[in-house]
Amino acid sequence: MAELTASPSSFGSEALDNMVKRLNGTADPRRRYEYVLWLAKKLPAMSQELKTDAIKVRGCVSQVHVLGVLVEGRLQWHGDSDALITRGLLAMLIQGLSNLTPEQVMAVDPGFIEATGLQGSLTPSRANGFLNILLSMKNQAKQLGKVSATSTS
Repeated sequence: MAELTASPSSFGSEALDNMVKRLNGTADPRRRYEYVLWLAKKLPAMSQELKTDAIKVRGCVSQVHVLGVLVEGRLQWHGDSDALITRGLLAMLIQGLSNLTPEQVMAVDPGFIEATGLQGSLTPSRANGFLNILLSMKNQAKQLGKVSATSTS
């Protein structure tokens, strides 16, 4: 009997891999946008008190806030944006990077952004903002990983 082994993720997260497959499943850019907008509508609202300057994503034209919280060694993300498309892109990242360890978040391959096929449909400033959100999340993961490492030693 063959032993079952988990296949490694292409981009560092099974959830991101699944979203890339879903988005690549259509050649219609409008259908990709509809999926991103659907994700935006599913993202729970972030309380106004959490929207501080410390968690504001720099380099985004939209107002974007994202907060990572370490729960039993795994990251849980909360976020919001004032622009619907950006909110959907944020929701993608939140879904794709939740329940990962800080080390796993830091290892996520940003190439998944291009692999989604969304790049051609996004304005350069929105595509840059998407990358900046990912970089902000990776930076928070790095900081939380350091805190976690010092609190367990």
